[in-house]
Amino acid sequence: MSLSSARQRRATAASPLTDDGYAKDAKDRKRRPGGGDGDGEDGGIKWFLPFLALGLLRHMSASSNLIHDCDEVFNYWEPLHFLLYRSGFQTWEYSSVFALRSYLYLFIHALVAGPASLIFGEHKIRVFYSVRIFLGLISTITETVLVVALSRRYGKRLSCYVLAMLCLSSGCFFASTSFLPSSFSMYAVTLSSALFLLEKYAAAVSVAAAGVILGWPFSILVFLPVTVYSLIRGPFGRVFLSGFLTSVSLLVLSFLADYHCYGRLTFSVFNLLKYNVLGGGESHLYGTEGPSFYFRNGFNNFNFAFILALLLLVVVPFARKKYAPDLLIVVSPVYIWLAFMTLQAHKEERFLYPIYTLICVAAAAVIDSFPDFFHDKYSSDQSIFEKIAKGLRPLILGLILCASHSRTFSMLNGYGAPLQIYQHLEYHEDSGPGSILCVGSEWHRYPSSFFIPSYISEVRWIDDGFRGLLPFPFNETLGGTTAAPAYFNSKNKASEEQYLKDIGACTLLVELDLRRPYPSRGNDLTTWEALAALPFLDRELSPALYRSFFVPYRWQQNNVFGLYKLLRRLRTDQH
Repeated sequence: MSLSSARQRRATAASPLTDDGYAKDAKDRKRRPGGGDGDGEDGGIKWFLPFLALGLLRHMSASSNLIHDCDEVFNYWEPLHFLLYRSGFQTWEYSSVFALRSYLYLFIHALVAGPASLIFGEHKIRVFYSVRIFLGLISTITETVLVVALSRRYGKRLSCYVLAMLCLSSGCFFASTSFLPSSFSMYAVTLSSALFLLEKYAAAVSVAAAGVILGWPFSILVFLPVTVYSLIRGPFGRVFLSGFLTSVSLLVLSFLADYHCYGRLTFSVFNLLKYNVLGGGESHLYGTEGPSFYFRNGFNNFNFAFILALLLLVVVPFARKKYAPDLLIVVSPVYIWLAFMTLQAHKEERFLYPIYTLICVAAAAVIDSFPDFFHDKYSSDQSIFEKIAKGLRPLILGLILCASHSRTFSMLNGYGAPLQIYQHLEYHEDSGPGSILCVGSEWHRYPSSFFIPSYISEVRWIDDGFRGLLPFPFNETLGGTTAAPAYFNSKNKASEEQYLKDIGACTLLVELDLRRPYPSRGNDLTTWEALAALPFLDRELSPALYRSFFVPYRWQQNNVFGLYKLLRRLRTDQH
C-alpha cells in the first residue's frame, strides 16, 4: 500500500470532523445566507410564513389585549383622543409647565387615527382598534425581518424556535399592541437587531436613533451594543452620518411638534431626561418594588424561556462558537437592561418591553444548543445523550408555548371585564343626553374616552380614598394643549378639584365589587340598577399559581372572582 493512498484514506475518514464549527469551510458556510447548522441550504425561511403567523397573532392581540397600565390610557390614548375630538383627560406631564411628553409620538399614531375617525364617525371604539391593528402591523413587520435575518444567519431551526416564541409568548402578545413608547422601542430594537444581523449597519443605527427619540429616551442602553458594533464594522463615516442625520431630523420634528402643541419653546425629550436624571426625578412617588420584581414578571410573561434566556451566557462556551460574537451582541441588552432597571427603585412591567423579543432569541439559542453539551468534536458518531438532547428541544419548546398560552388565557379571561363593561355603554342611550359617568377606585382601569358614547357629557372621579393626583379634562378655555392649569403638580398630591362632590349627580357608575365586608354602592338596590356585570379575578384572594396560569379544571374552581359592574341610577319614578 502506497503512502499517498494511506494518507488519502485518513483524510477521507477525518472529513466528517471538519464541519464542527471550527473549520474554515464551516465558518464560510455559516456566513453565507442560510449557512447555519445545515438548516438553510435553500436560503432560509421565506418572508410569507413568519409574516402570516405573526400577523394572525398580532391581530388577535389587537382585538383582545388588555390595557395593562393606566399610563397607556392617560398619557397616550387620552391626548390622542383630544387631538381628534377635542375632549379627553390631561395628566400633569402634559401641562405646558412640565411638558414631559412628546407630541410627535402622538402625531405618528394620529396618521392612522385621523382617517379612521373620519371613516367611522361616532364609532370611536373602531378608531381605538384601528390604532391597535396599526401597532400590531408594525410589530409583525419588525419581527418578520428578525426571523428572516436569523434564518439566513443561523438556519431554519433557530429562527423557527424564535418565531414560535414571538407568536405565543405572553410578553410579546401583550406588549406588541400596547400604545406605549416602551413598545415602540421594542419595535425599533427588533428591527435594529435584524438589520445588524443582515449587515445593514447604517440602517440599524438609524432605526436605533428613531427608537430612542420617538420612543423612549432611556432605552438608549438597549441600543448601545448594536450601535457601537455597527460603527466599528460598517464604513464608519456612512454609518455615523446615517445615525446623525436621523437623530437631528427627528429632534427637529419633535421640537416643532412640542412648540406647536405646548405653545412655547420647549423640548420634551430634554425635559424628560432633566426630570428623571438631572433633576433627580421623583418617580418613587408612584410606587417602589424590590429587586425580584422584574424576575417574577419575566417568569410570568415568558415562563421557562426567561430562565433559559438568562442562562445563555453559561451555554455559549458549549455552543461550538456558532453564536459568538454576533448573536451575543444582539441579545446582550437583555442583561444590561435587566441589571440597570433592577437598580431603579420605581419598577413597572412595561419598562422591560424593549427587550422582550430579545428574550425570545436568547431562549431559542439555548434550546437549539442542547445537543452541544454532549457533542464530541473528535467523533463522527452521535452519543445517546446527544440524540436525547435533540429530542428534548421540541419538548421544551412545547412546554414553554403551552405555559405561555396558559398565562395569556388566564390574563384575558381573568381581567378582561373592564373593556367589555365600557363597551356596554353603547347600548344604553336611553340614559339620556347629558348623562354623567362616575368612576371611583377603578379610575386606573378606565379604558379611555374612545369607549365613551356621545350621550355621556362627562366622566367624573368620585372619592374612594385615593390621595394621589388624578387626570383632569383638557381645558379648552385655558388653551387646551397649551394650558398650564394650577391644579397640576409634580409631587403626586391630590387636588381638591379632582373629585365630584355631589355623587347624586352621577347617572351611571362603574365599580368593582370584590365582595368584601365593607358595602359597595351597587348593593344599594334602591338607588342603582345593574346594567351589566362580569366576573373579575380577585388577585388578593386567589392563589398565585392559579391566577397567573390557566390550569384546566382548576382555574375557575380555585380562583376567587368579584363582579365588575355598570350601574345606572334609578329614576325617581322607579323608586
